[in-house]
Amino acid sequence: MNTALLLEYAWVLLVLIGLEGILAADNAVVLAMIIRHLPEQQRKKALFYGLAGAFIFRFASLFLISYLIDVWQIQAIGAIYLLYLSLHYIWRKFILHKTKSAKSVKAPAGFWKTVLKVELADFAFAVDSILAAVALAMTLPETALPTIGQMDGGQFIVILIGGIVGIIIMRFAASKFVNLLEKRPNLETGAYIIVGWVGVKLLVFTISHPDLAILPEHFPESTPWKIVFWSVLVLIILISWFTSGTKKNE
Repeated sequence: MNTALLLEYAWVLLVLIGLEGILAADNAVVLAMIIRHLPEQQRKKALFYGLAGAFIFRFASLFLISYLIDVWQIQAIGAIYLLYLSLHYIWRKFILHKTKSAKSVKAPAGFWKTVLKVELADFAFAVDSILAAVALAMTLPETALPTIGQMDGGQFIVILIGGIVGIIIMRFAASKFVNLLEKRPNLETGAYIIVGWVGVKLLVFTISHPDLAILPEHFPESTPWKIVFWSVLVLIILISWFTSGTKKNE
């Protein structure tokens, strides 16, 4: 793998880890509210089972998508779903003035019912994470690594590392991201805008599929599109950071 290719892969992985971190904070808040009624020892057990489930769901989702990724209908569903997540968040926050809040999640009373709730949340988080990661990694240049399903081995590894890091962040470092979001709440909005922009990228990839040919097949890999995509993404990050300011302690 030459230096330019290695740098491109490293940059995508860095962006993916950052996005996973911001989204993991939101996920961690939801999980915390689900298990908050349990005794301390049972909370740890519930999170342990949740961690195991998260790994299983991430791996299962990744391997399934790796075999279906070249089906344009699957790509279209993924693009629509990511755009929905982004627009739904923006609608609730800026139109309804009601952001997605863990306080609306009602935790069941029993331990195993709580574990089931955690697993269902992990499944939803896995779908969100893998779709966003696939959309980011799909247009990376192919490597000499063997393919896995219909996905290049290098792209698969980037998505796999990003998913594992996301789980680690969600379980062990999310509190720091939660504190960061409390100080700079606009970062969460920026993260969901990035999710929508990644959805646009997957949509571009979809309509470039040979079976549709709305755009040229190699357009997603073209330099002009890459420049536009990464420039807008960096701009979203910068605007989110510098407009978020810091929240003073009340």
